[in-house]
Amino acid sequence: MADIMNEPKPILPFTKSITTALMPYTDPLFRIITGALLMPHGYGKLFTPGALEGTGQFFESVGFTPGYELALLVGCVEFFGGLLLVLGLLTRPAAVAVAIFMGQAVLFHMANGFMWTNGGYEYPLFWFVAALILAVRGGGYLSVDRLIGREF
Repeated sequence: MADIMNEPKPILPFTKSITTALMPYTDPLFRIITGALLMPHGYGKLFTPGALEGTGQFFESVGFTPGYELALLVGCVEFFGGLLLVLGLLTRPAAVAVAIFMGQAVLFHMANGFMWTNGGYEYPLFWFVAALILAVRGGGYLSVDRLIGREF
């Protein structure tokens, strides 16, 4: 197990100082970008006139009931969950909510194959894994969770 944790030596030694300097910012960047890219999906559902009703009708048409309430829940997970991820506040619960939703999306799109261009599960799978990573790692450096000294 110890060998797995040892870092390999860089082929170009000068890159070690660059990667060491940037390392503290990679987790916050991943968390912030993940949340920021989720938010427009929820915003569109929640704040575009008729979108919530349309999404609810779509959910009903494919067997997810009650459609309107589920559309509201999904919109809230995407928008407010994304906002919580950006802030790094309640990071783990927000990430778990996203992972649950995206896990369901993977199952829904599975019948269309892998490629997202064909309506497949590629894109939801990526979001599921991103959310899973955040659920395990938490808010980390540069998060409100860290600032207040508490994590869920």
